[in-house]
Amino acid sequence: MPEHQDVRPDGTVAFLPHRLNRHPVVVRGLTADELWVCAGLSGAAGLSVGIPLAIVFSMIAIAPTAIVLGIAAGVFAGGGMLRRQKRGRPDTWLYRQIQWWIARRHPGVAQFIGGRDLVTRSGYWTTRRRTAS
Repeated sequence: MPEHQDVRPDGTVAFLPHRLNRHPVVVRGLTADELWVCAGLSGAAGLSVGIPLAIVFSMIAIAPTAIVLGIAAGVFAGGGMLRRQKRGRPDTWLYRQIQWWIARRHPGVAQFIGGRDLVTRSGYWTTRRRTAS
């Protein structure tokens, strides 16, 4: 049996593939969680447009139609936009970006979403080596 770096002496595997724990891409570059958020926000936007239109035209069918059209447009446009934003970034970038945005703009809510653990310092950073004395 040839010796491999990824097999330990007890026979267990020390190396797992990098992509094993990633969420799979479902639609237009979105993972399942991102797709649900995008569809939910787009559906809410469609509902907010559909209800006034349904009242103005006295046709209740306009509201669900606006929801479906809003979801379709949101997934199409939102998927393309998020795919461009996420390109070349780590898997958790989007979630940390949202967490950072909430922590910066709504500090009272930050404690509930783990925003206090983020580094939100602004200013210049330096990296220097100190010589041991």
